[in-house]
Amino acid sequence: MNIVKIKEMPVEERPYEKLVNIGVENLSTDEILAILLKSGYRNISSKSLANILLKETNGLIGLSEYRYEQLINIKGIGRTKACILLAAIELSKRINSEKVSIKTQKLTSANMVYEYYKNKISDKKQEHFYVVYLDTSKKIINDRLLFIGTTNHSVVHPREIYKEAYLLSASAIILVHNHPSGNVVPSKEDIEITNKIISVGLILGIKVVDHIIVGSSNYYSLLENNDID
Repeated sequence: MNIVKIKEMPVEERPYEKLVNIGVENLSTDEILAILLKSGYRNISSKSLANILLKETNGLIGLSEYRYEQLINIKGIGRTKACILLAAIELSKRINSEKVSIKTQKLTSANMVYEYYKNKISDKKQEHFYVVYLDTSKKIINDRLLFIGTTNHSVVHPREIYKEAYLLSASAIILVHNHPSGNVVPSKEDIEITNKIISVGLILGIKVVDHIIVGSSNYYSLLENNDID
């Protein structure tokens, strides 16, 4: 295979120079990755390594799901390159999370909530329990991360949920949490804690609209599945 090194390319075709001259948005994916990787190995250029990486991980989506241990097993991707790639991926997730906010939006479906939270918690290794607070017209006031648990368990206290509800003057809430296992079917504990929170809400006059369990590629809505009224 004839490998062309970056320094052997015409200056105007080198990733750094192209970024400066025509803008980062006009670079190909492998050129952007080549800039992050900085170098290849032996006779493999950074651009060639970028193509190898994309092929090995089945594209950008696959790459975004790779862990440190998986990346360093790819030839040419050592500790430093793996850390740079993971940092860039995490930064893009955080930017998207900041751009896409559900605050002040009117709730229309469980899928709307899922589309927002899958970027925040679907890949977490611990359970993250969020509560979305709504006003009387089902417009979202705010959300709060109230509990972080173990790989398959989070300790949820209704008093913390409803304390925030009163502080925000919320009329209703939606419960959202992830299952690190990827299986979104609610556990017996999920059903029990949901019913407990609903019972407290009935006394306080704050309705639990739904409890949504988030996975990497799907979700489970207790409301849509008739597990709650």
